[in-house]
Amino acid sequence: PGAGAQDFELQQPQDKVSVAAGETLTLTCTMSGGGPAGAVKWLKGLGRGNETVYEQKGSFPRVTRVVNESGTDFSIHIRDVRPEDAGTYYCVKFKKSLLGDDEVLQHGKGTVVSLHETALVPSMVAAAVVLCFLLLLGFFVALCMYRRKRRGEVESQCLARPAATGSFLPIPLRCCAGTSGTPRFDFSCDSIHHLCALLQQSSKEDNDIHYADLQPLPVAPQHSRSPRAACSEYASIRVAAQ
Repeated sequence: PGAGAQDFELQQPQDKVSVAAGETLTLTCTMSGGGPAGAVKWLKGLGRGNETVYEQKGSFPRVTRVVNESGTDFSIHIRDVRPEDAGTYYCVKFKKSLLGDDEVLQHGKGTVVSLHETALVPSMVAAAVVLCFLLLLGFFVALCMYRRKRRGEVESQCLARPAATGSFLPIPLRCCAGTSGTPRFDFSCDSIHHLCALLQQSSKEDNDIHYADLQPLPVAPQHSRSPRAACSEYASIRVAAQ
């Protein structure tokens, strides 16, 4: 037994381990050289007040061996880590004394376990990226639709204007027989032929006159003008703009 204890070596390589609440913690402990008979335990803390986290006998619902029934690998898994699991863990090899009690043969240097905030899982990151992309795409589509709508309104306004807008200017001609407001034209409002003749004559003299648009004017109030003086027609002549 003495030779076995002398050749025995326990290795606990982890110095510090950080884990998030709810995850699984793995604590590593391996042994070599055989060693004397005795239990192997995982303790949280040393000395008085230590807590047995795992041993070969007993029930530990959240703790399992990494390699079952192994005589050299005593690594363990602790599932569903909780805040109270933070602390320093030791892998301890015991031996039987002459009195039959368990004595500590050797223990590891200890592994400090701490908890950190839960990190964003890749699926959550991917979902956030997709959401941002959809929002940007929706904004871009809305902007394109708004610009297209504005462009359509502008084009509609342009199409609503006469095709010759910018090239011809309208010059309204009114006929009011017997009134002082017609210094240039003197003909009866009841006869459109006079106006047509006048337009034909003007067209011969001025090649810039292209066409005339004859439309009825509203009847003037009876009390302001005599029926004879009421305007009944007008001509709108378009000439080339200077």
